[in-house]
Amino acid sequence: MPTCQGTEGEPLSTRVSLHPFLAGMNHTQLTLLTDCAVARHFSATQTILHQREFANGFYLIETGKVAIESVASPGKSIPLQTLGPGDLLGWSWMFPPYVWQFTARAVEPCTALFFYAAILREYCEKDHSLGYELLKRISAVMVSRLQAAHDRMVSIDSGLVWPEPLIAEAQFTR
Repeated sequence: MPTCQGTEGEPLSTRVSLHPFLAGMNHTQLTLLTDCAVARHFSATQTILHQREFANGFYLIETGKVAIESVASPGKSIPLQTLGPGDLLGWSWMFPPYVWQFTARAVEPCTALFFYAAILREYCEKDHSLGYELLKRISAVMVSRLQAAHDRMVSIDSGLVWPEPLIAEAQFTR
């Protein structure tokens, strides 16, 4: 799995352009994305996003691991996938009512690029090629993530597995 390690000291524009999820996007699109981006760091066990809360953007994981979980009941969650370098975290910012569908927490210290949704949605309205590129990429992740959630819940329900985190290979880092 390729990593984005070594990018932490790089300028934000370089970090954005080097992320595997954004590979193949043109210079104008990458410039608009950089304008919406900030670098973030999370410590191990830190919650990054909460299911059912407002989705204000998305993350591109650079280093570390992030667990995606579905809240089953108060205090109980079902681990669905573990994401790593090269992965997208958060697609709910793109679809009304802009609410996170899952909870995510850092499994180990990680770095990520965060992209602000409000600004990015405006850019997508003005530049439809940017919106289309993001929609294609995010839709592929959505389908994969929802299928993994479905498969995980069916196997837990049938008693085939215990609800322990899965390690899933990132779609954009193969």
